[in-house]
Amino acid sequence: MQDRIDQQRLTADLLLPWAITGMMLVTLAATIIICHTLGKQVQQPLPEDQRVLVRTVLYGVAIVTFPVANLIRHIQLRLAQTMPVIRPAYDKAGMPEAINNVLASAKSRYLTTILVSVSLIESVGIYGLVMFMLGDGFNTLYIFIGMSVLGLLLYRPKRDEYDGIVEALVRAER
Repeated sequence: MQDRIDQQRLTADLLLPWAITGMMLVTLAATIIICHTLGKQVQQPLPEDQRVLVRTVLYGVAIVTFPVANLIRHIQLRLAQTMPVIRPAYDKAGMPEAINNVLASAKSRYLTTILVSVSLIESVGIYGLVMFMLGDGFNTLYIFIGMSVLGLLLYRPKRDEYDGIVEALVRAER
């Protein structure tokens, strides 16, 4: 019974990271809808040669963003597992609450990891909006947003990563 409750709690702890990832997907979809709705009204076209230069630079930045986001995520996951837990001395009843403190710390650390990962990847979708506003067509918008969606799928919240953080912190607590 206790194991089932713990599994349910661990699953519930991932609800907020999944909600954040979902909201990022919704903002990407909203970007496409806004661009289709407003179309030419939001565009301030640049000359073709300048637009090609900006597009090329943004493609390069987007390509570099993926391995950098992966590296930062890897570092954050390892830090989340190895940093000591700051614990309050006692809870309201005067008893140590080590396991709840560990779970709260793990939840907070994993949420930070997810926020950083999806924010970096969401920026790639924003590049598509910028290029659309500078006069590029829907094709460029779709490419950048598609790359961003792919990144959100790659760096989505994962139960095994969260379990690894919890296990490492519980082991360190003993």
